Amino acid sequence: MTAISNAAISINSAEFAISDQHQLTIPQLEVRAGQCWSFVGANGSGKTSLARALAGELTLLSGTLNNSFNSIEWVSFEQLQALADREREQDESDTLNYQDPGRSAREIMQEQGGNADQLSTLAARFGIRDLLDRSFRLLSTGETRKVLLCRALLQNPELLILDEPFDGLDVDAHAGLMSLLQELVSAGQTLVLIVNRLEELPDFSDQLGILTECDLSVTGPRTEVSASLALSQLRHLASLEGTQQALPPADPAAVRRQLDADTPRIQMRNMLISYGDKQVLAGLNWQVDPGQHWQVIGPNGAGKSTLLSLVTGDHPQGYSNDLTLFGRRRGSGESIWDIKQHIGYVSTSMQQDYRVTATPKAVILSGFFDSIGVYQQPGSTQLALAEQWLSLLGMSHLANEPFRHLSYGQQRLLLIARAMVKHPPLLILDEPLQGLDSFNRHWVKRWIDLLVAEGGTQLLFVSHHQQDAPSCISHRLAFVPDGDGYRYDITKA
Repeated sequence: MTAISNAAISINSAEFAISDQHQLTIPQLEVRAGQCWSFVGANGSGKTSLARALAGELTLLSGTLNNSFNSIEWVSFEQLQALADREREQDESDTLNYQDPGRSAREIMQEQGGNADQLSTLAARFGIRDLLDRSFRLLSTGETRKVLLCRALLQNPELLILDEPFDGLDVDAHAGLMSLLQELVSAGQTLVLIVNRLEELPDFSDQLGILTECDLSVTGPRTEVSASLALSQLRHLASLEGTQQALPPADPAAVRRQLDADTPRIQMRNMLISYGDKQVLAGLNWQVDPGQHWQVIGPNGAGKSTLLSLVTGDHPQGYSNDLTLFGRRRGSGESIWDIKQHIGYVSTSMQQDYRVTATPKAVILSGFFDSIGVYQQPGSTQLALAEQWLSLLGMSHLANEPFRHLSYGQQRLLLIARAMVKHPPLLILDEPLQGLDSFNRHWVKRWIDLLVAEGGTQLLFVSHHQQDAPSCISHRLAFVPDGDGYRYDITKA
């Protein structure tokens, strides 16, 4: 798809502006045509800033940057978030007498041009050919990731930069993308990969760089860098076991309706959810009893996020189905807050929706009120608990930094704390470890197990990575492809 050229990026003694207070330091880096570079580092270490610098989107403060690539494409969660914001701003449903569908996946993919035959080939490769004419707003997180990847590849760039390309993809899509990237590199594609998971470093990546506190501290051939102390430290953090930490307690003054030990938390009978003529859930029967901790698995677009939106009370078709949440039939007079008071929730869509101007401390505090933003005065105990959570996250020094200025992984950590801060009866985590480095994935799983061990919280956990599941999982609900739809397999873990 890409012709081999002699283009290159050469950076020496460079400082790039990330914000008024933060800079990215690159002592020396040369990306030659045909190379495949991978960059790793902790959350907040500057990985996405490095991608932006290579793409020409950061201001050079000092040093030198020479770039002879004519075309550069990059894909990141931040771009996906910006695209979702733009689609939301252009939604004219409030002024129309029908729901504005927005742009289709095809229109998003061809926004910058591209060959129609190549689009069809790429869509088939990613398994989204039947989604091309569907509204982009209705796609799952994994499906939107595939759309952005296809859009970038359609441009046949000389340099392709992929920031966490495998996060949010199901197992088959992950394998398919890895195979496609290997083919591209073999054909001469210059590729830069930003990864959090060390196990996702591809075999065909011959160059490796390590970022530490916004400093590209180590670069070079992968065989040399892999033996360096910096990478050894990352692996040590990824393999930590047995360390105990205590979570900040729940707010002792919080008042909530207690759940008894017998009433099912969720009851779904013969659920049928459709978008237009497409059935997303068909014939699902599922019950979550007290004490159970569930993992939900299945391919991108299978309906997992739709399932969760029913549980949180946000899906309007919950009223037209046989759905009972926390002992109350949906539509029996309960308010949305009667449901949300029992729930702590994290998802990619929530992260995209958290667009209010807020500090990290305010984001955590909003979890006490089930709101996006804080609109009432927190109590002194709640303020103190938010400080404890910031300390646990290692983010006390960022307490007054704008939420939107933080890295994707740092934002995700704050939203996880927001979901856990009130020690909810039901903790719903939709791909919670997406965008997190090895160290933070380890700790988040530890915190989940500690919260569940207290006995007052049940877990509903969605992830494509089996190794991401915390040890407390007791049951699994699997969406299994079956003909044109899915069947629902329920098993004990």
